[in-house]
Amino acid sequence: MKNNYMKNLKRKKKIQHIAANILLFIIVIFTIFPIVWMFISSLMTQNNLAAGKITDITHWENYIEMWNNIDFFKYFKNSLIVCSITTIIALIIATFAGYSIARFKFPGSGLFGTAVLSTQMIPGIMFLLPLYMMFIKIQRSLGISIVNTYHGIIITYSAFFIPFSIWILRGFFASIPKELEEAAQIDGCSPFGAFMRIILPLSSTGIIATGIYIFLMAWDELLFAWVLATTPDVATIPVGIRLYVGNYQNRYDLLMAAGVVSTIPILIIFFTLQKKFISGITAGAVKG
Repeated sequence: MKNNYMKNLKRKKKIQHIAANILLFIIVIFTIFPIVWMFISSLMTQNNLAAGKITDITHWENYIEMWNNIDFFKYFKNSLIVCSITTIIALIIATFAGYSIARFKFPGSGLFGTAVLSTQMIPGIMFLLPLYMMFIKIQRSLGISIVNTYHGIIITYSAFFIPFSIWILRGFFASIPKELEEAAQIDGCSPFGAFMRIILPLSSTGIIATGIYIFLMAWDELLFAWVLATTPDVATIPVGIRLYVGNYQNRYDLLMAAGVVSTIPILIIFFTLQKKFISGITAGAVKG
């Protein structure tokens, strides 16, 4: 009787395991298919792409034509500048703020931590018009150019990505025993020295994962960049690709080629740092 029960239990677990693998496989297919289709479309002619005929996918000249028609290097440079500086600024502020919330108790510290996270519940589009009008008013009143500038986009991105980054890093800092800092201070370190020599190295995985998150989110952002960067001099890759729609007789084959090229840096960054990113996100989910 017991043997039959164990066999049935093993059979049930095996069926559940197979079903879970099949479901996972279907999800992976649906996730990867748009990327594969984008790459295939980038190698098709405009006529075949419009007709949905996958007969000839050897038109590598689409990439050359795309590079000649779109000033892709300028958009790539703009995205790299904006995303890199945004990541550095947001990461520095989030690191110190997350550590402060995790370590120091002050009146309203718990409410402040909750308020930081609650800002992410408000749709970004609700800030778009007020933010643009505020920038225009500052520009007119003080003569400080914010719209169509690098620093305008960087300030906006940093403000949006800092709150969630603080919440992520807070969990990492809270998981580090405070006794390690106290021991370092007994050995002669100042509080800031203990933070730099003990806390930062121990939380490097979380900091790297948060930096990757900020960079990826800034790289793909279109809505605010579309409003705050209306000239090609500061337009990022998403804006540049969006500007391309409607130009050059709706060449979607070249548009797909531009999408492939803009995806390559993200893939390189992710696959290079995927171990730290995955371990960092996993640790942040279970600690603190």
